[in-house]
Amino acid sequence: MNRGAIAQISLDAIAHNLYTLNKIVKGLPLIAVVKADAYGHGAVAVSKKITAEGTPLLAVAFVSEAVQLRKAGIHVPILVLFDRQNLEECFDFQLIPVISDIRTAELLSRIARKRNTEIPVHIKIDTGMGRLGFYGKNVLRELLTISELEGVRIDGMLSHFSEADLADRSYASAQLEHFIALRRVLVKKTKKRIFTHIANSSAVLAFRESYLDAVRPGIALYGYSPLQEKQRQLKDISKFGKTNTRETTGLVPAMTVKTKILALRSVPKGMPISYGRTFVTTKKSKIAVIPLGYADGYSRLFSNNAEVLVGGKRAPVVGRVCMDLTMIDVSAVRNCRENDEVIIMGQQGKDTITAYELAIKADTIPYEILTTLGN
Repeated sequence: MNRGAIAQISLDAIAHNLYTLNKIVKGLPLIAVVKADAYGHGAVAVSKKITAEGTPLLAVAFVSEAVQLRKAGIHVPILVLFDRQNLEECFDFQLIPVISDIRTAELLSRIARKRNTEIPVHIKIDTGMGRLGFYGKNVLRELLTISELEGVRIDGMLSHFSEADLADRSYASAQLEHFIALRRVLVKKTKKRIFTHIANSSAVLAFRESYLDAVRPGIALYGYSPLQEKQRQLKDISKFGKTNTRETTGLVPAMTVKTKILALRSVPKGMPISYGRTFVTTKKSKIAVIPLGYADGYSRLFSNNAEVLVGGKRAPVVGRVCMDLTMIDVSAVRNCRENDEVIIMGQQGKDTITAYELAIKADTIPYEILTTLGN
């Protein structure tokens, strides 16, 4: 359904980011996280591209996401990170479930025995995220119990850093130490090799000690570093577009969000714009209406609080963002016409609006901007 705005994805940029990450980790296996429709970038197209480029393993949140990839002809191993339902389909579509509790392991064992087969699993350890995974004093006993279940084969073990930007390395280091210690004991007890991974995008970029057997980048594939220092840099400059991800990490944002001017109106001084009269013109102005609103993921927090690019120049959002429409002041844009291209996120001319900039304006993170606008 075309509501007037589109998210355009550069698969070449994603391939470049993949190459950059592979170069950083020097050929270590890369588990590409393509959950949430590849962070809004289109999971099928992205997965086809990166597997063609040699990515050996994908990760999704739920079984339905993995089934979509299988039906699209993607055959590499797929980790299912969170789903405790639809376990039969893990067998049907040769998926690798991540187990966070012993009940799920027992259910998988019953299904495997019934089918006279075996299923590979990865075990999730909660090292301090407080979300999902085995934790507490009985962890080792539970893992050993799972290792003895018929039809269930522990192939891997993973955990998750609680701070995506690794702002406090001491806590991440403690998580890593706990994870490695548990792996060491489990390997000794089972006498089996366990494929382990914990490194997210931040860790790939800044925490080499956490690489282990594989790395598991998500947002970096799509051109953004979650490192908090980068966001602080952006807050300190007035023109966000002057500093971009590529300058500091080599990553290239893959998503451009754009639309066209729906209507162009010349209005007098004193004219209120949009709901609630939160903006009133202070002079004769040229106001453009664009077909984009909060129903498309463009937050109401951008009301009187964001800019877009028109004709290579910045045009401020004026008035409240509506469900389907947003108004911008294009008084400073020469020769502006209806149907002219408007860049919501991306580059036009020499300027760029990034997901970082929009995230700061909306007091959120680039992840939310990408997954919301990507829809």
